[in-house]
Parts: sequence; C-alpha cells; structure tokens
Amino acid sequence: MHTHPRTVAYSQVTITELMIPSYANFGGKIHGGILLSLMDKVAYACATKHSGAYCVTVSVDTVDFLQPVEVGDLVSLKASINYVGNSSMVVGIHVVAENVKDGVVKHTNNSYFTMVAKDDNDKLTTVPALILSDKEEVRRFVEAIHRKDLKKEAAERMQATKKVFQLEKVMSLLEKERCEIAFAAN
Repeated sequence: MHTHPRTVAYSQVTITELMIPSYANFGGKIHGGILLSLMDKVAYACATKHSGAYCVTVSVDTVDFLQPVEVGDLVSLKASINYVGNSSMVVGIHVVAENVKDGVVKHTNNSYFTMVAKDDNDKLTTVPALILSDKEEVRRFVEAIHRKDLKKEAAERMQATKKVFQLEKVMSLLEKERCEIAFAAN
C-alpha cells in the first residue's frame, strides 16, 4: 500500500479500443453494456494505480449515453481520480468516439465510478491523499463532495417516502402517468 499523496496526473489512464461488429446491438450501434464494461476497466486501472491496491466498484453515477457509438469507431476513455475518501475514490470518466475515416470526434459519455481499495485480506484499506494541482482539479473534487451529499440526501428521502407510502395518497400522481391500476386500489 502506498501512503504518500499522489497527483491527479499520476494515475490518469486512457484506454482506446476499436469498436468491432460483435459489439453492436440489434440497432447496429455499439451496445451500452460494452461501453459500461470498458468504463469499469478504466476506472479500475485508474483507482488501482492511485491506491496501489486491488479495487472494486461500489457505485456508478450518471451514465448518460449522449450520442451513439458506431462500429469502426475508436473509443477513448480517459479516467482521472476526482475525489478520495479514506478507502474510496471517485473516478471521473470522459468518453469520446472517433470515426477514423472522416476524423469526426464526438463526446459520448461522462460517468463517475466510486471505487474502494482492499488489502490482501479483502478488508478496506486507506488510499493516498490527492494532490490538487489546479483550479479544475479543485472544482472536480468539490463537485464530487456535492454529488456524494446529494446522493445521500436522495437515498434518505426515498427511504422516508417508502415508510409513509399509502396508495390512496398517490393516485392523483399516477393519473398523469402512462400506467393503469389493474387491481382494486381501495
């Protein structure tokens, strides 16, 4: 295990992969699961490099597929440590697809993977502190703190909603949605 603080640049990783026909879905575009798998790989590589330890994915936040990825595209996934806790790290991932024939590069995804470091006994282990070298790195660190707080607040609100759920009180909400109640609600 490494204990000396590390810069964001130290553990940045970029993986580039050619999108082949076997990665395509029935619509002829690259399957989202392929991209998620590649994002998980690059998050692991980045987190492991920063921590010097085996890492596992504990959550994935905000995976929006902004544009389709085509067969023949070169997909590059750039990962950086945005935040560190005691044993956790938030890895920011920026994904672009390049059509090598016409040179068009398009931004297809951003995502945030929370990874934790484990020791040889499968116990959580402390990761090195993060050296923030510029204003952009500070912004990303602070955004990760806010994202963590918002996620915790949303989980607490959802738990509270589940505790007080009463079907009769939500019927007016459901009237505006595309669903039908197929049982006696009383």
